[in-house]
Amino acid sequence: MTQLNNIKVLKDFRKELRNNLTPAEAVLWKYLKGKQLEGRKFRRQHSVGYYILDFYCPAEKLAIELDGAHHYTSAGIAYDEERTIFLNSLGIQVIRFENKEVFEFTSEVIERIRNCFTTPTPPWKGGE
Repeated sequence: MTQLNNIKVLKDFRKELRNNLTPAEAVLWKYLKGKQLEGRKFRRQHSVGYYILDFYCPAEKLAIELDGAHHYTSAGIAYDEERTIFLNSLGIQVIRFENKEVFEFTSEVIERIRNCFTTPTPPWKGGE
């Protein structure tokens, strides 16, 4: 596989996921879209290899994953571990939140994301 980002075979599936966000993804997207968070651009349902990330910030090489119940099965845990190892091998940091954290502790979730930023804040903080 030469192309790692947004490979064509996953295009329709990525689009379907973007059009059908989970409730937790929809809540978090309100805070991430439009460079609202420290001027960082986030993408929804961005694929790297054959993995589709819930949210991805290319400038920070930061993936944000929201976990529902299926992530806590033995198969889900193994899959997430394999996926994280792959993403880390590309220099992508993965941060995970349980869906309920997004609803119950939104400001803390946003602060934890902000604390992962390693590049200077753009002077325009969201404008271009």
